[in-house]
Amino acid sequence: MSTAPSAVETDRAAVRLGTLAVGGDGPAVVIAGDLPGAAGGGDALWLSLRDHHGGVSAEEAIRAARTGWAGPLLAEPFSAADLPAIADLADGVVIGAAWMQDFQLVRAVARLGLPVLVERGPAATLDEWLAIVEYCVAEGNDRVVLCESGTRTHHAHVALDLALLRAARERSGRPVLARLDGDAALAAAAIAAGADGLLLSAGVPAAPARDAVTVLGALARPEAPATVLAARGAIDRVDAALATLLERRAELAGVVQRLKPVGGFAGRDMDRERRLVEAMAVRAPRLGVRRLAPIMNAVIEAGLDLAESGPAA
Repeated sequence: MSTAPSAVETDRAAVRLGTLAVGGDGPAVVIAGDLPGAAGGGDALWLSLRDHHGGVSAEEAIRAARTGWAGPLLAEPFSAADLPAIADLADGVVIGAAWMQDFQLVRAVARLGLPVLVERGPAATLDEWLAIVEYCVAEGNDRVVLCESGTRTHHAHVALDLALLRAARERSGRPVLARLDGDAALAAAAIAAGADGLLLSAGVPAAPARDAVTVLGALARPEAPATVLAARGAIDRVDAALATLLERRAELAGVVQRLKPVGGFAGRDMDRERRLVEAMAVRAPRLGVRRLAPIMNAVIEAGLDLAESGPAA
């Protein structure tokens, strides 16, 4: 909230919502569009007061969300009349794609001093999108996050423009999220393309998005943790990706065992295993062949044991 000293801070390359840093050298984030999503894997919650069409006051809607969620909360106003309640009760403001070019409201939002999340309008160019950032900066608010929300196509849903997302991130130097309206499978593509997080519409489950952020983020997103807690969190994400890959490797190894004339431990190809370790050492030079060899031996033996004995109880 705007009244709390720690509610709004800005790192050099990140925007902070309460205790949640968006962008910078930290992990990608998930901002859920409803309470079940926030509780099921979201780092923050956002709500659109436009969904109520002015039928519910901003204060009532935000307080209702606060009763079930103690983390960072963003709100999209229905009109300028909602801004005082947002300033008092929310941690950030969403400039929705539908009204991105309502410049009067954009300026009023920026003057609140809260972090601002700017969605790209479905027909907006990169320059038009980034111009909204400059409107906010001109009002003294540099706490801006961008969000790629898609372009209208002949399909039922808008299509995310991941190339534009990358261009916005490179040109602006600001965090850029990707909005998911329905297809959670796009979460992995967005993270792989460099998104700093995901903004989920109401009803989009957070669990698949969280999984993509964790697994793909560990592989594609460099992190530079500055504390023991942050470093352990980064390790946990790498371990989650590692577990996913190990399970997949074990599955494929089982296929090989079924196809080989001689399977199991008796059919091990030690020359191939040696070449495998040498190839891995190119990708993992700090570990090198000597350290990788026993690791891969354990992985291979676990896969062979699985093929012969079946899954663990």
